[in-house]
Parts: sequence; structure tokens; C-alpha cells
Amino acid sequence: MMHLTRIIGFFVVLTCFSLNAQEIAILKYNGGGDWYANPTALPNLIRFCNETINTKIKEKPNTAELGDSSIFQYPFLYMTGHGNVIFSEEEVENLRTYLLAGGFLHIDDNYGMEPYLRKELIKVFPEKELEELGADHPVFSQEFNFPEGLPKIHEHDGKRPQALGISHENRLVLLFTFESDLGDGWEDATVHNDPQEVREKALKMGANIISYVFKN
Repeated sequence: MMHLTRIIGFFVVLTCFSLNAQEIAILKYNGGGDWYANPTALPNLIRFCNETINTKIKEKPNTAELGDSSIFQYPFLYMTGHGNVIFSEEEVENLRTYLLAGGFLHIDDNYGMEPYLRKELIKVFPEKELEELGADHPVFSQEFNFPEGLPKIHEHDGKRPQALGISHENRLVLLFTFESDLGDGWEDATVHNDPQEVREKALKMGANIISYVFKN
């Protein structure tokens, strides 16, 4: 049954990506974490991408629930928050099928998500581990060059920013950005009062992620 589910999911993903390749969604998850954090972030990133790298993404991102088949409508899912994350067995199976079939999940730790997330990702990929991406990974040179890798946007604990990933058949299927907080940099300028150059770094890195997903 699992094998059949993946095959069906694969064809659903291919069909939906070809018809609706430039719609993206915020991932709603359970556990109590604020999946709805940074409400202006993704709309601002979409606007930036449409203006600078010639995408034609629907300006208002949709919301997709992890256990629902609607996630297969989107080539790109964005997940963020500060707190707890819990994946049910059904959600684990759905997310794994989605990612192996061609989907992509960007998880952007908004501070505090990391310890909860790691234990849930083990359920999704028990045979794989999050691995740090080197600065030479293509995601850092798609449209804009980041020769030192993931930029630091917000300080939090003062730790270095890390881009951690899970790949399948030489394709990055999951990106976890940690101690960077790109989403805060994508938010309206008045939310965090970040300098323009900081917001621009965050938006350019976000555009690189979108570009990588649409090309791979």
C-alpha cells in the first residue's frame, strides 16, 4: 500500500507542478508551534522574486495542512515558527511521499523550533540525517552569490547560521535554515526595523531557494 501511495503521489505531483508550478504554500502543522508566524514574510519574498528573477508566483500564498493531499499542488512548501512540532503517522507518510515524489520543503527556524523539529524529521527519514550544506552548494549561487553560504539575518543566540539539508537522488528535497531567520528579514521593514542591506540579503537568499526549487 505504501508503494502504491508513493506512485500515485508521484503522478499527482507531476501533473500539479506542470499546471500550477508557480503557486506556493505555508505549511500548517500540529504541536502548538506558531506556524502562522511572520505573516508578511512570504508575500514579500514572492513580490521580490516576481520583480527580480522573473517568476510569476501567485502573490498570496496558500495554506496547506501537512496531512492533506493538497500539499501535492505545490512545488514549494514553507514552514516556520518558534515552538513545538508534532507529526502524526499519516502526516509523516504524506510528507515523505511528497518529498520523494518531487516536492520541496523549506523549514525556517524562527527561533526555538530546532529541538522539536529534529525528532520529527527522524520519523520522516529514519535512514537519512540532516547534513550541513557547503558554501559551494548550488542553492547559494542560483541568482545571487553567497560565497560564504547562508547569511546571518538575526542574532538570537549569536551562533553561526547553518543551512542543513536532506537530499534524494542528488536533489535537495528539504532545507532547514537555522540561526539565520530569513523570514524575519523578509517581513515588512517596520516589523523588525532591519537595515535595508539586511533585508536585501534575506530576500536574495530566499530568491535563490525559490529559483533552485523551480529549476530542480
